[in-house]
Amino acid sequence: MSNKITINDIARYAGVSKTTVSFYLNGKYEKMSEETRARIEEVIRKTGYHPNTMARSLNYKQTNLIGVIIGDITNSFANQIVKGIESCAREHGYQLILGSSSYSLDYEKKCLVGMANMGVDGYIVQPTVHFETLWQEMNIDKPIVYFDSPNSASEGLWVKTNNYEAVMDAADRMAEQGYEKFVLITADPYVLKTRMERNRGFTDALDSRKLPYDVIIADENTTTEMLEEKLKPYLSEENTKSTCIFVCNNWLLDKAYLVLRKYRDLIPEKIGLLGFDSMEWSELADPSITTIVQPAYEEGECAARILIDRIEKKNEEAPNHILKCRINEMESTRR
Repeated sequence: MSNKITINDIARYAGVSKTTVSFYLNGKYEKMSEETRARIEEVIRKTGYHPNTMARSLNYKQTNLIGVIIGDITNSFANQIVKGIESCAREHGYQLILGSSSYSLDYEKKCLVGMANMGVDGYIVQPTVHFETLWQEMNIDKPIVYFDSPNSASEGLWVKTNNYEAVMDAADRMAEQGYEKFVLITADPYVLKTRMERNRGFTDALDSRKLPYDVIIADENTTTEMLEEKLKPYLSEENTKSTCIFVCNNWLLDKAYLVLRKYRDLIPEKIGLLGFDSMEWSELADPSITTIVQPAYEEGECAARILIDRIEKKNEEAPNHILKCRINEMESTRR
């Protein structure tokens, strides 16, 4: 048959009303006999009919689409977050529209505009520090859940991990293992609140113990060679203090590892390496890398549950969740 089959054609071929077909397409079978359902299903199968999802959703004022804006879709944390969101969304009959902001406010705005034009029912966003001001200015009347880096302390809907406490605990543990000096390698901490929390957890722990530390700022343009040059003072024979290097962004950890792999004989006694996430390869590296691990998949699931709960106006989910990280101790640090 023609691929321009309409809902009116289905109703005519099945010998039912257009309303009955509409009820069938939207899963409303309560007042429909098994025989009627089977007849409509058979006609749809034979005609190859595919309903216009967007047109139907506009009629019902719901698209069952969720807009997800993430800072960098290429890293392992983002992959696990998206998997968690998608798993929960699929279970509840929703689909994702995914955008990567590259931590840029301009890209965040473009993502919001595009997703709003598609009629998404709500948003899940990893926000930069100025995103909430943008959101308020755009006056979008849809629920939004922040994950990873909520800027508000208590307002709104959000889910995050205990970054500050996790880093502070890890730094304390490294100090207890006998490291005398520390180096923090981080991307610009003022782009995301998460980075600020990790930075503060690191410095607060060491300040309280009166231990020395340095901070190295890096970005996506920082090469392995550039990073090695910055780390040379801590890797030279002149550095008599055992040093723990903490890389607080998982996309920088591989670069730091490539530098330190050349100094394998110094690990873990003279040089320790502590990373964040990157579980996919950090356990397989030689030496394997001690990391602070976020429950990223669970964070994604939780964000989706909160959003869908608000979209469907059930209000059964708590608006805020803080999930705990854990330390996966491996060969790159003392035990």
